[in-house]
Amino acid sequence: MENEKCVNCAEKKLQDETRELLQKHEKRKDGLIKILEEVQSKYGYIPKVSQLEISEYLDIPLAEIYGVITFYSRFTLKPKGKYNVSICLGTACFVKGSKEILQSAKEKLGIDEGETTTDGKFSLDTTRCIGACGLAPVFTINDEVYGNSTVKKFNEVLDEYIKKD
Repeated sequence: MENEKCVNCAEKKLQDETRELLQKHEKRKDGLIKILEEVQSKYGYIPKVSQLEISEYLDIPLAEIYGVITFYSRFTLKPKGKYNVSICLGTACFVKGSKEILQSAKEKLGIDEGETTTDGKFSLDTTRCIGACGLAPVFTINDEVYGNSTVKKFNEVLDEYIKKD
């Protein structure tokens, strides 16, 4: 019963915070993407509770909101780790060895693309291009870009993040 109460408290908090965020926006359907960006920026993903609140506020069916979220790759329905590792698989990066870096990341973190470690510290994603082809291969951790990478360099950088906290 106590655990259920905590879950409801967390959902209520999300609901209240989302409602507060929505008050800054006009009730216009063309504002959906901006609202979704704000929610994701706040939580790192777009919680179901927030989707329901947005649906009600903008009078848009939940299925339509879900469709927008899943259409745009920058949106996510799952919480990300504290450190979001992203490996570029664009042509320049791929040709210069990013696939090997990705394989190393999977092995070292024990997760696959789109997953988060059980401790919530790391998530792993891939991207097709971040516009740093001259630095290929490239990976990012949160907003930090690491270019001219190798498996060895990736592992050294990741080890530093593993030591944090």
